[in-house]
Amino acid sequence: MSTQHRPAVRRRLTALAVAAGLVFAACGGGDDDDAATDDAAEQDDAVDDTDTGVDEPAADDTESGDDESDSGDDDSDSGDSGDSGSGDDSGAVEESGAEREEAIDVTIAEEENTDPVMGGTLRYGLEADVNGLNPTASSLSAPGLLMSNAVFDTLAATTSDGGWTPYLAESFTPNEDFTQWTVKLREGITFHDGTPLNAEAVVVNFEAQRAHPLVGLAVKPYFPEEGATTVVDDLTVTFTMLDPNANFPSALTGQLGYMASPTWLSAAIDDGSLNQAPVGTGPFVFESRSEDSVTRFVRNEEWWGGEVYLDAVEFLPVTDPDARTELLFGGELDALQTTNQASILDLDEDDSVQNVLNDASEESFAMMNSSVPPFDDIRAREALTLATPVDLYNELIGLGVNRPAEQMFTPDSPFFNPDVVQAHDDIAGAQALVAEYCAERGGDDNTVLGTTTCTDGKINIELQWSGPAVVQTRIAELLSESWTEAGFNVTFDELLQDEHVSQTAFGQYNVNTWRQFGAENPADDRVWLMCRNIGGISLNWPRYCDEERDAIILEIMATENPEDQVELWNQLVEKINQDYLYVFFNHTLWNNAFAENVRGVCGRTVPGAPDVTLKCSSNGRTWFDSVWME
Repeated sequence: MSTQHRPAVRRRLTALAVAAGLVFAACGGGDDDDAATDDAAEQDDAVDDTDTGVDEPAADDTESGDDESDSGDDDSDSGDSGDSGSGDDSGAVEESGAEREEAIDVTIAEEENTDPVMGGTLRYGLEADVNGLNPTASSLSAPGLLMSNAVFDTLAATTSDGGWTPYLAESFTPNEDFTQWTVKLREGITFHDGTPLNAEAVVVNFEAQRAHPLVGLAVKPYFPEEGATTVVDDLTVTFTMLDPNANFPSALTGQLGYMASPTWLSAAIDDGSLNQAPVGTGPFVFESRSEDSVTRFVRNEEWWGGEVYLDAVEFLPVTDPDARTELLFGGELDALQTTNQASILDLDEDDSVQNVLNDASEESFAMMNSSVPPFDDIRAREALTLATPVDLYNELIGLGVNRPAEQMFTPDSPFFNPDVVQAHDDIAGAQALVAEYCAERGGDDNTVLGTTTCTDGKINIELQWSGPAVVQTRIAELLSESWTEAGFNVTFDELLQDEHVSQTAFGQYNVNTWRQFGAENPADDRVWLMCRNIGGISLNWPRYCDEERDAIILEIMATENPEDQVELWNQLVEKINQDYLYVFFNHTLWNNAFAENVRGVCGRTVPGAPDVTLKCSSNGRTWFDSVWME
């Protein structure tokens, strides 16, 4: 078996009514407004959404306050069923996000039948910078993953219909029960420093990620301590897993699948500054990097995949989304990434801008820590859910741009459960549960606050977020007003991004705002849900263990055909809803916008297999091997 496809999910932009510009801050990795950046404990930074990583907050805009928990990885963005990569849809229907049922799709112009032009430098505006570009050690959030796509190739790639296909690999072959996968590499590929891509290089990359104290948290629980990888011959390596995984190659389409030069990785251990100067097999070669300024890659004249058209790609972090948008309008940028609602409205209304939109990505939500009082009691979790003003949140913060969310799938996903409805905006129901909780457990210790769980018949809680961020503060005030009316005493804890993610990973919070999920193959989001990902440092952020839920996830992983997974996903989504760990707000809408002279964004195919089209956008990322400029 060399390729396994998942059902295509068509997404069409339906539109954006309302104006104004607020942003949302979810912890972990976001961009402009919907959630914030991915950086952190990794979140997206440790690994991307399809891999196994942690999402980190993204600092797209401290004024708008956006910080997300990627992922990612993945983050986020997103279970993501995939946006269409065909780029054949340029229309938009005027309709608010709260009413939208249709999906989001690429709205980039159709390619003309003209030959690509050689030359030019593509200048790409990022929501933030990252701490390095080493896929085995750095936080790669959405901006880091975008830059990495220029210099690194992956073992597998995501197809335009949301499936996976071999890329650096020539083939993937599973054993009978999907507990072992044999990867055969293409011949003759070398890294930019001349080191050959071979089976040993794959093992070095995998073991480096697994050994990393943060990145490894998403990898170790799924592989045996010994014998996880075996070199069969110079171009063949076998992966052995603890559990059947019928779509394991999907995890190799992102950070876990990036192949870095073993020579460079070894040197970077001794000289940490080399983490800023990546060496891969990709279409562009690293030239220079000035953190928080410009990172520049130049054309790889000997790229294994064929001709590369651009002379160079330059990435410029511009954390203010309004400024980033104005730079694109003014011609100082050729492309940008954003989740800022006001920016998306402006970009979509301008006929000179090509937009690649995708909301099959991460979801934004409030998240509760179930390991300590009060949220170790489902009554307190349900009460907070009922007390949350989701409708007002989406009106004032989402601006009608984002589709409201009640689960981790958009309505057009084949895995969407139409029977799941998230309760919210029910103050009376919340008050009754608060009274019952405080009557029975009001004297318990709230270890986060250092108080009892209840005072004067109200539940004491702390709301934590990443800042400073004006919009994030507005969100906190919006939530607190309703929660207070429902019977909660709410205190605030605004932390710098790294500390926010760190405290979440260590379970030192009551409730926070976050952004997560969004893997191309949603089964790869298991790292956020399974019992085995709870520990001193936990990627199962709510620290909630449910063996029955784990059993459903393992059955999904072992099921080869997506059609056969639908009922299992319906069960899992229902259980997540009934556990009251997440109060979903909306689906993150990513826009990668391009100037009108940029071509080939959605023209990617597999080298040597032109009929296999690849996804052109995912969770704020695009690729560059097919791009050219008029």
